[in-house]
Amino acid sequence: MPRGPQPGTPRRLSGRGVRPLRVLITAGPTREYLDPVRYLSNDSSGRMGFAIAAAAARRGMRVTLVHGPVELPVPPGVRAVRVVSAADMLEACLKLWPRQDALIMAAAVADYTPIRRARFKRKKSRRPVTVRLKPTPDILAELSRRRRPDQIVVGFALEDRDARRRARKKLEQKRLDAIILNRPSAIGSTESAIEVYAPGYNWRRCPRRPKSRHAAAIVRLLDGLLAKARCR
Repeated sequence: MPRGPQPGTPRRLSGRGVRPLRVLITAGPTREYLDPVRYLSNDSSGRMGFAIAAAAARRGMRVTLVHGPVELPVPPGVRAVRVVSAADMLEACLKLWPRQDALIMAAAVADYTPIRRARFKRKKSRRPVTVRLKPTPDILAELSRRRRPDQIVVGFALEDRDARRRARKKLEQKRLDAIILNRPSAIGSTESAIEVYAPGYNWRRCPRRPKSRHAAAIVRLLDGLLAKARCR
């Protein structure tokens, strides 16, 4: 994984002097409600995104964390925005993104949402039920499409087959600066094994370890990418 500047308080030049780097991080699942009590979601715990937010704050970055429904304490020094659905997360991120230097999209956004949400609780029936779904908004692609040249975007890919090829394709299609590849075993766990890829570097495999250790490495990667962007 590429190394950035040495540990310390990372800052970038602005028209008014210096200011802390501003980082937008997403975490956790989204919920797509079928009716007032039932929803589509996944088992994401949000631990990776929260760990990255904590590591970035310790490094002196100004961190905003947009997260889905999880029961985790907000790290010290982090501004948290709680959302529920993919549409909610996109709306929050669109408002925040223009003022950020970087995005780390660690959230496990649900892929589909009901075309029509029932107003009242659906009663159980002996008959099969068909629910029509539509894709949720592609938050990462939309934010990347709206980026400025000096903004950095890092994505996550969870794959169970042909993993590196699919992750790299995602990076290229969504114009990412780096991508973090993990496997389904990472969902809901306190530990994971990840692989990291950024254009100009080879894949780097990081063995299974606590997500907090991966988070520190990901923030160092981000610091290096931001330093490179400043030199363009």
